[in-house]
Amino acid sequence: MTPNDVLLTDKVAIVTGGGAGIGRGIAGAFLAFGARVAIFERDPDRVARAAAEVGADGGDILALEVDVRDGEAVERAVAETVRRFGGIDILVNNAGGVFAAPFLETSEKGWDALHNANLKHIYHCSQSVARWLIAHDRGGSMINLVSIEGVRAAPLYATYAAAKAGAINFTKTLALELAPNNIRVNAIAPDICMTEGMSALMDAASQERAKLTVPLGRLGDPADIGGVAVFLASDLSRYLTGQTLHVDGGTHAAGGWYHHPRDGQYVYGPLPDEGGS
Repeated sequence: MTPNDVLLTDKVAIVTGGGAGIGRGIAGAFLAFGARVAIFERDPDRVARAAAEVGADGGDILALEVDVRDGEAVERAVAETVRRFGGIDILVNNAGGVFAAPFLETSEKGWDALHNANLKHIYHCSQSVARWLIAHDRGGSMINLVSIEGVRAAPLYATYAAAKAGAINFTKTLALELAPNNIRVNAIAPDICMTEGMSALMDAASQERAKLTVPLGRLGDPADIGGVAVFLASDLSRYLTGQTLHVDGGTHAAGGWYHHPRDGQYVYGPLPDEGGS
């Protein structure tokens, strides 16, 4: 093993939902470590911004407007990536979406929408890329962005949590099926990550309260996820497959333990107020 094992020089990566947030952070990290990156993004404005901003340092980037819920659109985008870059080595299934809804008020349409956005697209992209890798006798790394909500109860987000739990199991099962072809499949499960969207939802006071739930004492950012994605894409993780890495500052391990807002000591259960014991 050498320091060069972390480099992605001349590798080709696809990052879905790479126009903003965690996806853009991963795309930027891949470029920094030498990869050529194809961003799949359905929002045309984000496609344009991603090409300009992520590739500003001179990295080789291809930004494609594609809805990854559409299998035929995925096939076309994968073919264009191969045409432009000559192949594929890494796939990051990052695209997704969420909205809150009590289970009893969740419509079938809402259920289908969340599963299409968070699970079905993984099927489309993974199958298309895996078929190409196998046909060209080329190993690779697939990385699925899931969520801590896939392994814990998530009131008001039952449909989203079910889709993420499905993605976690899909990761393990696909890892076994593709291992004979030297294709590794792993997942990253963030908790609170301060993307543009999350920053718009949480004011400063909310962010300070949320930090109390994180053992490391700060909220995550896309660069934190990007670093782990580089590890999973590189030869440093060449013997790792079928795993879900919780990149969350320790919240999954905490299991209900929080920092007391007054003295920072751990307490178990609901966060007490400033006057609590």
